[in-house]
Amino acid sequence: MMGSELGMTPDSKPEARVDGLGIFYIVFATVWTFTLMAGMAYLWMKRKEQILRIRGLPISFAGILLMHVYWVCVTTGYVYGPLMPEEAEYWIMGIWLPLGVALFHASNTRFLYVANAQKKYAKRTTEPYRIFTRRPGRISLREAVKVWWQQLDYSNKTLATVGVGMSVHVSLTIFMFLMSRKFHDSFGINGTEVTGTPMERAAAQGRGWEWWPSIFWQLFWAWLVAPVILFRSRNVHDTQGWRLQTIGCCISGLHAAPMWLVALYAPGMAPVNKFFIPPMWIAVSIMFLEIFTVFIPIWEVRTARSLTQETLESIARWESRQRFGGGGAKDVKSLHSEMSGTTWATRMSRATSSVGGGSGGSILTMDALEHTLEKNPEPLQEFSALKDFSGENVAFLMRVRDWKSEHSISVPRSLGSASSAMSGSEDEKPPISPTKTSSREMFESALHIYLDFISASCAEFQINLSSQDFRALEAIFEDAARMVVNEESTYDAATPFADAPRTAADNAAAAIRYAGPVPDAFNESVFADAEISIKYLILTNTWPKYIRQRRSFDATSTAETV
Repeated sequence: MMGSELGMTPDSKPEARVDGLGIFYIVFATVWTFTLMAGMAYLWMKRKEQILRIRGLPISFAGILLMHVYWVCVTTGYVYGPLMPEEAEYWIMGIWLPLGVALFHASNTRFLYVANAQKKYAKRTTEPYRIFTRRPGRISLREAVKVWWQQLDYSNKTLATVGVGMSVHVSLTIFMFLMSRKFHDSFGINGTEVTGTPMERAAAQGRGWEWWPSIFWQLFWAWLVAPVILFRSRNVHDTQGWRLQTIGCCISGLHAAPMWLVALYAPGMAPVNKFFIPPMWIAVSIMFLEIFTVFIPIWEVRTARSLTQETLESIARWESRQRFGGGGAKDVKSLHSEMSGTTWATRMSRATSSVGGGSGGSILTMDALEHTLEKNPEPLQEFSALKDFSGENVAFLMRVRDWKSEHSISVPRSLGSASSAMSGSEDEKPPISPTKTSSREMFESALHIYLDFISASCAEFQINLSSQDFRALEAIFEDAARMVVNEESTYDAATPFADAPRTAADNAAAAIRYAGPVPDAFNESVFADAEISIKYLILTNTWPKYIRQRRSFDATSTAETV
């Protein structure tokens, strides 16, 4: 005989099932809940790590928490199922779970968004990524909505999309409930009522067309959205385990709704339903989603921190050997240093397995990184954008370098450079060249760098600066940034919806130029501290991964030619 949503049959007794299996479910739900909460707390404390900053934890955690509440209800449903009214399960299954599933899978699509958005950092450019233009005084309603949508960040777009979908879903769920007499006898469509004993009524309430909106919603995300994500991510190979996490989440949800339907409607599942109620198949899916969303990133964070520590230890060993050999000591955070006379290829050939903690190692120093940034930054920039999803860091350094070059700002080399000791000669320090362009033009160019990479409200991917460095730059640029952004968004409130088509030439001509005063604190070295922080971040995070990939590629190429 077929059962209901909570595994009840007409023969079930209206009492809690606190037997051995019931106690196991309660203990298991408690232990897993505490384990999951501990994992989420760990990720939240480490949320500023590069590997987590781009993942959009708030929306992901919101979906996980909503689904986990459902998971707890279902896992312990074996115990209290005979006592719980089916109306309560209907609303939980019809609203609570779909909202959690929608938020989770919407956050899961962030992987594709980041992968596509990072592509713009793969190529070096001196142009701002966003041009602020004055909008016409009168715009149509359609254009106003389009502008509003474009100004939303990805998280808010996700919430807006989920909100629209959930509004439709909730409306259908309420409509189904009002039309069916299964849950109320006083109104509804004739012929939908159920009769019999309370257990017979409860068993009948757990099945039927009233549950279709919830079924459709789950199938939509698991069998339409998830396969699209899998297909579009087939050529994305990142270094952060995010693709593995996304694929695991997509596959984990495929079986849930079909097996739930089989358990409800297949008579052969009745013996299983006595111990494993139908929605437990959804609970299994949720548990795998939690594993891939919480514990895989924890493993990736610990792996990244271990790699960073190995890199620092390798640098420390190399610096120790340099000092022992009579070379000048060089601090890891030293900004202005120069490579020795050897070429990059020579240094690559001399490098050994220092990334894994071996004894070789000048390849992991700031010297090698700065030489690459100066002579051949394109491969590193492409790797950081397409595989490490941290392309904004290298792009920021390149934009600052181009900004200095454009305004003829020469930066003095650091004293005591290790390269001088290695090459056996000491180059003369070049003098600081005077600024050729006006301070206003220099500030305007720097303002675009701030808007593209540093601004909390405008930068699509913020570089990871310390709060002290960020506040210092914010104090210099934020007022000017707000003037530019606010000027772009102003419109005529009296007639806001009159058509005013614009051409590309109009947009170019309407580009906003900052006309305010140049802050007194602004100077040629305004980005110096930020450069130090970002170079150190690249050195200890992206750079070791890049070296590993280069070595793996070289080893593969050598093996193929042999």
